Amino acid sequence: MKRPRFLPDNFTLILIGLVVLASFLPVQGDAAHAAELLTNLAIALLFFLHGAKLSTRAVISGLGHWRLHGLVFACTFLLFPIVGLALRPVLEPVIGAELYKGMLYLCALPATVQSAIAFTSMARGNVPAAICSAATSSLVGIFVTPVLVLLMLGAAVQSMPLGEAIGKITVQLLVPFVAGQICRRWIGAWIDKNKAWLKYVDQCSIYLVIYTAFSRAVVDGLWSHLPFWQLIALIIACCVLLAIILAIVSFVAKRLGFNIEDRITILFAGSKKSLATGVPMAQVMFSGAAMGTLLLPLMIFHQIQLMVCAVLAKRYGQRPED
Repeated sequence: MKRPRFLPDNFTLILIGLVVLASFLPVQGDAAHAAELLTNLAIALLFFLHGAKLSTRAVISGLGHWRLHGLVFACTFLLFPIVGLALRPVLEPVIGAELYKGMLYLCALPATVQSAIAFTSMARGNVPAAICSAATSSLVGIFVTPVLVLLMLGAAVQSMPLGEAIGKITVQLLVPFVAGQICRRWIGAWIDKNKAWLKYVDQCSIYLVIYTAFSRAVVDGLWSHLPFWQLIALIIACCVLLAIILAIVSFVAKRLGFNIEDRITILFAGSKKSLATGVPMAQVMFSGAAMGTLLLPLMIFHQIQLMVCAVLAKRYGQRPED
């Protein structure tokens, strides 16, 4: 049977299912400790595979387009936080302080890799530049995101010193990533050949974090203090944030004189936030805190950005060849 258009993708459906499962059957007690250990191991494997997948040659070859990469990084790590903080007087009273922290957290995250490249390709943009920007954004985010989170959230990160935060990120995320890069010379061909099923390893890592995070949040009373109207307000807030970012990125890229292919790359690489990086990074930075509320804005924003960017990519892809 043909898949109905109104249904989200399977990945999103499973995430929704895990939230529902955690709401009725949360993991707790000794099982929660075992699940957290398994989750940390899965995250290390996730970043090891990210390092093994990433072609160093592709990154180096695209570094010459420094104006484009600089603008993408500015949009990802400066524009998003500035807009998120500027919207505080409007957002925090409506969606609440805890969900607003989640909005600030997503603003600090690096850009997506796979979807930014896929949408750029679909829209006939500058794909090599998209590969370089998205990949290096993900790598740079390992260091920049903790700094931004500590600056914007402060005590919400359990008063963790900056050095300790970066140290934890380095040990649990960067070390496996570098190990993957080193091992690529031996396993790179096998990784490239088996990308089709290895993506499920990535997804399963995210599934584990989502389920354990929301289980912890449910045990702490997430749904008892999150009314339905607040969830609707959060969806609207994510739509407003994405609309503002898309408008500013598109305007600035055009004013700076980039051609249409580069503007497409800047739009898709500079307006998206990575769920694949954000979920495990939250597991490291907010260990012991109730992450369900923190990750809810990121999950909603992730789905909205995919739907909106899919429409934009299709429209750009249909433009005349000249």
